[in-house]
Amino acid sequence: MSAIDFSDPATIALLTEALTAAGVDGLEISRPGGQLRIIVAGERGAGINSTEATPPVPGLAPGSASAVVKAPMAGRFCVEHPTSAAPQNLPRSVSDADIVGFVGVGHILLPLRAGRSGVLTRLLAEPGALVGFGDPLFEIELPS
Repeated sequence: MSAIDFSDPATIALLTEALTAAGVDGLEISRPGGQLRIIVAGERGAGINSTEATPPVPGLAPGSASAVVKAPMAGRFCVEHPTSAAPQNLPRSVSDADIVGFVGVGHILLPLRAGRSGVLTRLLAEPGALVGFGDPLFEIELPS
């Protein structure tokens, strides 16, 4: 039996559809190379949060730290919601609960929360790009 490719958007879409059809709220799969978490939106809505503290980045003031918002799953990266008319300019201040972008698989669009308060300073992936689990998407400069 071959291993399931959890970086394939078609696989994730199939799993999501199966969970929805079965009435399951979500699924989490962990393995040494990473973690896949699918949360089916319910009354509370879907919550995706994937951040990781990183060492200081070149170009930031000495002593500042940053965090990277990473893709929680494979899919198409969107900086704005497809129905939004207002572009999201950088840099901008964000709180930990702010939605900073989306990852889409088929007709499903999952919000990406900042996860940290600070200044969203840099886009690390191209809008519309196919991203994989754990790919860096945004950089947040953390307050000192």
